[in-house]
Amino acid sequence: MNNNRPVETPAGISLGDIYYVIFRHKWKIIFTSLMGLVAAAAIYHFRPPPYQSQAELLIKYVSESSQTALGDDNQKVLVPDSQGEGIINSEIQILTSLDVAEEAATNIGAANILGKAGNSINQAANYIRANLQADQPDSHSSIITVTFKHPNPQIVQPILLEVINDYFQKHYEIHSNGGQFYDALTMEQSTLNVQLNATEQQIADLKNQANITSIEDSQKDLSGQITKIHDAVLDAQVELSGDEAAIKQISGNKSLQEVATNVQPVIPPVEVDAFTRMNANLEAFRKKEDDYLLQGFTHSNALVQVVDEQIADAEKAKSDLQKKYPQIGTPTATASTAVTTDAITDPKIQMARIVALQAKIKAWNDQLLQLQTQSTNLNNLAPKIAELEQTESIEKANYQHLSTSLEEHHIDDSLDTGKAPNIKWVQMPSPPWRDWKKTYKQAGMVAFGGIFAGLAWAFIIEMFLDRSVRRPVEVKTKLKLPLFLSIPDVRRNGHAALAATTERRRLQLKNGEDTGAMSQTNVPATDGNGALQIVSLEQNRVLQPFYEALRDRLIAYFEIKNLTHKPKLVAVTAAHQGAGVSTVAAGLAASLSATGEGNVLLVDMNIENGAAQRFYKGKAACGLDTILKRETRGEAMVHENLYVVNGNAESGLPNALPKRFSALIPSLKASDYDYIIFDLPPVSPTSITSRVSKFMDVTLLVLESEKTNLEVVQQANTWLVESGATVGAVLNKTHQYVPSRLNQEFLSDR
Repeated sequence: MNNNRPVETPAGISLGDIYYVIFRHKWKIIFTSLMGLVAAAAIYHFRPPPYQSQAELLIKYVSESSQTALGDDNQKVLVPDSQGEGIINSEIQILTSLDVAEEAATNIGAANILGKAGNSINQAANYIRANLQADQPDSHSSIITVTFKHPNPQIVQPILLEVINDYFQKHYEIHSNGGQFYDALTMEQSTLNVQLNATEQQIADLKNQANITSIEDSQKDLSGQITKIHDAVLDAQVELSGDEAAIKQISGNKSLQEVATNVQPVIPPVEVDAFTRMNANLEAFRKKEDDYLLQGFTHSNALVQVVDEQIADAEKAKSDLQKKYPQIGTPTATASTAVTTDAITDPKIQMARIVALQAKIKAWNDQLLQLQTQSTNLNNLAPKIAELEQTESIEKANYQHLSTSLEEHHIDDSLDTGKAPNIKWVQMPSPPWRDWKKTYKQAGMVAFGGIFAGLAWAFIIEMFLDRSVRRPVEVKTKLKLPLFLSIPDVRRNGHAALAATTERRRLQLKNGEDTGAMSQTNVPATDGNGALQIVSLEQNRVLQPFYEALRDRLIAYFEIKNLTHKPKLVAVTAAHQGAGVSTVAAGLAASLSATGEGNVLLVDMNIENGAAQRFYKGKAACGLDTILKRETRGEAMVHENLYVVNGNAESGLPNALPKRFSALIPSLKASDYDYIIFDLPPVSPTSITSRVSKFMDVTLLVLESEKTNLEVVQQANTWLVESGATVGAVLNKTHQYVPSRLNQEFLSDR
């Protein structure tokens, strides 16, 4: 071991460090890697990529139309060039717009797109937009690649074709005046339609209020009826005046009442004529009513009601006349009532005619009053109805004009099979296929993510969480201590079977008595009271090579330091309990005694751990004072050239340190021992170790791999150095995780 070389801290993580971390935590890494592989397989089997269809479009140019004040269209052609990415991006925005997606969803059907997920056009449009991708593969190209994805292979290609066709329509509407004017005309047509419906409703309400269908026809009909009835009244009044004069002349100027009193109820010819006219009028009224009903009037209409009243009056008059003259209307009555020129002068007949004429005049005057009232009301509504009808006529004309324009536009659209001649198909929508690249990438990322997670877990533990001393290189780089030896854990690293066999053996002391089991797992065997037991060289075959290596390195260390005095004092201690100090001290002492060049003394000073007085041949073992005397040390010999003494309370040494120990130094140096090994308790503020170590030629600090904390070791080393001790390290129970062919660092340390 070359202790003259300065120990340099590596600049970073070496390859050996990486090997150590990987092999030490290999099961963690394997576990996370398997989890990553399982997750990757689940992605591959349970999340296959959707089917997709792809198309390519060539944007040769974009034609922008603008309309002048005179109605002329001006065309401006924009051609994509090296600086024309904005044009292509604009077309991509149009292609992937929500309007195009909604149009495609409406044409295809939301149920076909969403399946069982819903039947909403908005959801279908959002689904199309989310799964539609349009991009420009090359910034210097005018080609747009359009891709649509859907889990149903039957629908993915038709949807993409519909989207592109709707994009052509949208492109035409945006970049041409036709599309803009079409929208304006459609909106104007809707507005006019609403206004026209409102006007027609107002006219209908007014006509229903007046109970007419046509104001002109109603006015003409009322005027004719009024004139006819007025003429009839005048004729009846003239006839009545003549009859009254005639009856006065015949009756000798008697009053009509007196004449009427003497008149017998006979059927005069005038009544017969009246009865005939009544039948004719009744037939005419009924025919008129039928005409009104055929025109669409109901019985609630005023005109129909007037006719109904006329029919009722005529039927009543006819009924009254029939009650007065029951025989009227029969052929016999008609014949018997035939008058002659002589009968006209009959006062009775004349009086009957006067009564009939008066009844007619009264009925006609009542009808005339009703007709005049209707005419007045109609004349009041006529201007408003006329105004509304004029408005209706104008609105109908405008609506018809817009409808004609829209129809012409539709015809032009149907004739125009190439609305977007500037856009050409490079590739029609392809048949459905699956792109597994993304799935493979995801599965690969998950699989490698499991490996990376395991590695990250391992490195986090090594670099941040685990603060113990684990490897020989850490003794040099982190603790800055010279490493004398690295002793492996014999329960691992291929020695488990041998260690198990050795554990079953019993330690035989010099007198052949079995006092306790000796563990070869770096744990010192003790008797019933916890006192140290020495392992025979024949039975300590597992650790014997390492103790011999420690002996050789210690001897080489003394030679390098040019320490030739005898005895050489060696202290063995640790930073905590259970590190294997007693085993290392006993093994080192036994190996030194096996050289046969001198005596070796092992001093057990672990009284703080409750070590009891050692007995040999039924007598208490001698103390440190006794064993320094040649004539009295025979009882302390446990092996050839090997003596063991217990530095207990009876020796008086611990209670008087360091003064007592200083007094023993001359005796120690004057003794014939070549090496004196002190088995000291762990370093602590209250232990004797730091006070005794300054008298030692070297102090070996035993570190238990993967259990001894770095900070604890550094603190213990500080206390030892401050007391003036020369400290070296022995790393005990190391685990060799890396295979030998890769463990170059381990081989170099050995």
